[in-house]
Amino acid sequence: MAGDFIQFGSKQIDFHLSYSDRKSLGITISPDMEVWVKAPIDATIDKIKTKVKLRAAWIIKQQGFFLSFHPKTPVRKYVSGETHLYLGRQYLLRVTLAQKNEVKYKGREIEVVTKDKKNVQELLKQWYRDKAKEKFAAIAEPLIQRFKKYNVAPKELIIQEMPTRWGSCTTKGKIILNPELIKAPKHCIEYVIIHELCHLVHRDHTQKFIALQTKEMPDWEKWKGKLEMLLA
Repeated sequence: MAGDFIQFGSKQIDFHLSYSDRKSLGITISPDMEVWVKAPIDATIDKIKTKVKLRAAWIIKQQGFFLSFHPKTPVRKYVSGETHLYLGRQYLLRVTLAQKNEVKYKGREIEVVTKDKKNVQELLKQWYRDKAKEKFAAIAEPLIQRFKKYNVAPKELIIQEMPTRWGSCTTKGKIILNPELIKAPKHCIEYVIIHELCHLVHRDHTQKFIALQTKEMPDWEKWKGKLEMLLA
């Protein structure tokens, strides 16, 4: 496996290059925005670079598509008076000192009760994880049932922190969701789940994949954009 790059205007596009017994060049963009190029054994590097450059605009567009799955959470101090998101709504954080540790929310406030203010971040993080486990399962169930018409279903729904992605679908058919998604509106969560369910039918982001996603969620671009803006 070799590495190389092309220059496209002011942007450098790095790519991983491998050779195989194939007739044409293949380009794949991974969810972490890396570019993978598979070339025929007899292809010269100049010819490969020329073909990659012809696809440069598409590559950049695909990388931009994956960017929406990269959480960009603002720095928080976890003190009273801050606002924190939950299911797309802003809640005022209230920190209360007491001889117990718990998190509760009512009205437009999330209250963290703790013995030590140093624990606020971890307590709130665990609360988000608990809510994500509960809400994601409820949101996903009707969508999973809907996708059974394509003879697919996830092996498991996993809540797992991912530094650069909102969701993932493993080769074994497990769907992984980032607990940070619990901060987004329900339709944004549905969008990510539908996106991953579509991967059970089509592994790569082909036109068939986009067509299926559009069929199952015609306004997916709206919620993709909302997700980008809300958690940017």
